Amino acid sequence: MKFIKNNLLVQIIIALVAGSILGNYLPESIVRIFVTFNSIFGNFLGFAIPLIIIGLIVPAIGNIGKGAGKLLIITTLIAYGSTLFSGLLSYGVSISTFPFLLSTENLTNLADSSKNLAPYFSIEMPAMFDVMSSLILSFLLGITISQNKFPYLEGVFNEFQTIIMTVIDKVIIPFLPLFIFGIFLNMTYSGQVFLVLDTFIKIIGVIFVMHIGLLILQYTIAGAYVGRNPFGLMKTMLPAYFTALGTQSSAATIPVTLEQAIKNKVNPKIAGFTIPLCATIHLAGSTLKIVSCAVALMLIQGQPIDPITMVGFICMLGIAMVAAPGVPGGAIMAALGVLSSILGFSNEEQSLMIALYIAMDSFGTACNVMGDGAIALVVDKINNKQNTITE
Repeated sequence: MKFIKNNLLVQIIIALVAGSILGNYLPESIVRIFVTFNSIFGNFLGFAIPLIIIGLIVPAIGNIGKGAGKLLIITTLIAYGSTLFSGLLSYGVSISTFPFLLSTENLTNLADSSKNLAPYFSIEMPAMFDVMSSLILSFLLGITISQNKFPYLEGVFNEFQTIIMTVIDKVIIPFLPLFIFGIFLNMTYSGQVFLVLDTFIKIIGVIFVMHIGLLILQYTIAGAYVGRNPFGLMKTMLPAYFTALGTQSSAATIPVTLEQAIKNKVNPKIAGFTIPLCATIHLAGSTLKIVSCAVALMLIQGQPIDPITMVGFICMLGIAMVAAPGVPGGAIMAALGVLSSILGFSNEEQSLMIALYIAMDSFGTACNVMGDGAIALVVDKINNKQNTITE
């Protein structure tokens, strides 16, 4: 029991398995208790995530020093490059394989697969800032503090960081396994898991293989750059992967991703800067999945696919992902405008995209989070070469 209590990865795996099994047997009244908890805890996460971003990024940038602006640009470019590459990879693989795999698939019942139980009650907790506002505010404050001498302001945000880390350690992480259990319990009870797997097993299989291939490639590059075993680095990041698999939120997984990145010997200051930042702007896994789902939907409905249009769509999608909130389903919501304006998706087609995306949201989020760990390794190495900060 002590091993389970002290091992977050084991707790998450147990939550995943237990939720997937018990959802078939527990009565609706019991399942709705966990749905109610998830509603309250999810609203709290929505309230806390912008504060987590400010509490981690502002002191991280401020403490780095005058090299903060340069590292910010480098990290952003790496994140966008990774997102762009994943989209192009997804398009290439999807257009090569889906025409043969999806000739008999039918999406007419997909929208009905996302019906969940309602909570007994809900407590609204509106965030003080939205995610994009908190990110921009963090940049402005952090860079200003790093470029000028504001010891009082720097001290305030360092103390605010302590408060945020206490909330993470004492509230968020302890309840994450229960939150994950509730998600999978509800999905299983509502029949989403098995219906979606039965209908879209081919799409899910191809996307999952692409995710694994992308992660291996990311860590192979990062491992070669830092001179370490990529599979050892990936193994260390597995708790973050499984946490994201359950929470379906890069932002909610920040505490675990940050902890595992530091275990990979990333400078804590660099980890505190890159992980919260990448949780918002690096959505390579989500982009991979959106592109793949869009290609699949267009093929099934007989829509023409123009390569030039798809490349433009991927480039714009990478930019749209920067504005995507790191919460469940945030990426597809940010992508709807691009799907409509460039690919001409109707409201019905957008609804199908949302349902298909949400059904596989865990895979993309887990890929995003693992990729964040690889970027942190690269940025840390770049920082060491430039001697921007010290340990």
